[in-house]
Amino acid sequence: MNLKKLLFSVFLCLSAGFVGSFFTTPAIPAWYASLNKPFFNPPNWIFAPVWTTLFLLMGVSLYLVWIKNGINSKPMIIFFIQLAFNLSWSILFFALKSPISALIDIVILWGLILSTILEFLKISKPAGYLLFPYLAWVSFASVLNFSIVILN
Repeated sequence: MNLKKLLFSVFLCLSAGFVGSFFTTPAIPAWYASLNKPFFNPPNWIFAPVWTTLFLLMGVSLYLVWIKNGINSKPMIIFFIQLAFNLSWSILFFALKSPISALIDIVILWGLILSTILEFLKISKPAGYLLFPYLAWVSFASVLNFSIVILN
């Protein structure tokens, strides 16, 4: 085990979430609170622990592929592109207050996560499996995002 690479991988993914929170947190009490949301909208407190867990899983997954396949590879490129789309969703939805743009982003993100999983599974089954909760949560978030677009 390469502890430096593991810590870097986890830190990188958690950092994406941390940066996203700069755009998210200020919008929650006013703008987000004013939106019409569907009955299945989770309480606000659930998002931070869920995303923290997902970013940790993403970091471990990234590490497993990195140590087996190196950093300069198609699977890693797809991973970093999906991470950028993950971050851009927060900017589009919360900072720019554009649920429609965020919906387009999250649909692309979903496809990128699926592509990442498929590529990671070829290199490390555990790395691919670790991303299934992420795909499941983004699937739910996509339905939630769509519902917010419809209701507002």
